[in-house]
Amino acid sequence: MSCPSATLVVWTSAWLHGAAAADDVLDALQIWAELHEVVADDDGTATALDLPGPDEMPAAPAMLLAALRRTQAGDGRLVLPVPGDTRGLGGNGPLSATAVRAGQAVVLPDAGLGIVPRLVADQVIRWTVFDLPEITPPEHIPLGEAEHALAGAMREAASTLVDLDVARHRPNVRKEIEAVIASQPLPAWPNGMPPRSLRVLQRAAEVAAILEVASGDAPGGAMSASATRAREEALRPLIDAVRRARCAAVDEAVRVLGEHANKSR
Repeated sequence: MSCPSATLVVWTSAWLHGAAAADDVLDALQIWAELHEVVADDDGTATALDLPGPDEMPAAPAMLLAALRRTQAGDGRLVLPVPGDTRGLGGNGPLSATAVRAGQAVVLPDAGLGIVPRLVADQVIRWTVFDLPEITPPEHIPLGEAEHALAGAMREAASTLVDLDVARHRPNVRKEIEAVIASQPLPAWPNGMPPRSLRVLQRAAEVAAILEVASGDAPGGAMSASATRAREEALRPLIDAVRRARCAAVDEAVRVLGEHANKSR
């Protein structure tokens, strides 16, 4: 599964390079919610970007695109933080705390901004724009390295299911995994999206579905506290592999789309 932040990163980067129209960006977001709105986290950021502040009526996402154009924002990056790992978010602060709660963020280093989506009502996503307090380059993960690690994670995920005896307690586990995959949105991507990025995103979605099933109790069942901890420890490195693969796939997509747009000029 992708996420709203991945969609915004890839499409805005394509748009800023002239490889997509603003309407394409807005249309691509519709798969995540029917309504998108934008606010700044604080009054200073609101004034600088000509966006509504936290206590004002939210704006349409077209105003966010206009603000990014005015700030000459460059390529964005996807960040998928978890407690204890907020690299790329400029240290501790409102951006990091909000991004960890959301599990995702868009970072625009050239503009010094971070953007975090949050579902605030049914079919309504609010994007909050933060000042990026400190521009620290996140770890660069080559896509080949991430894909290799993800392949290992897929093998380990299958082995973990056996070790945790999930299949015995859940005879329909394969159907559960298929149902998780089928329930995921299928976002549209710009023309020229690299096939390798798409492949890695798809594989990451498959592993994530396995992990979602493996991390839940069987219907009507329960696990002891020690067994639950053992399961969490077993699955944690696999979850990290999925995060790394998704970020690497989006980074590669942004790089390739930007290069193609620059060559066509």
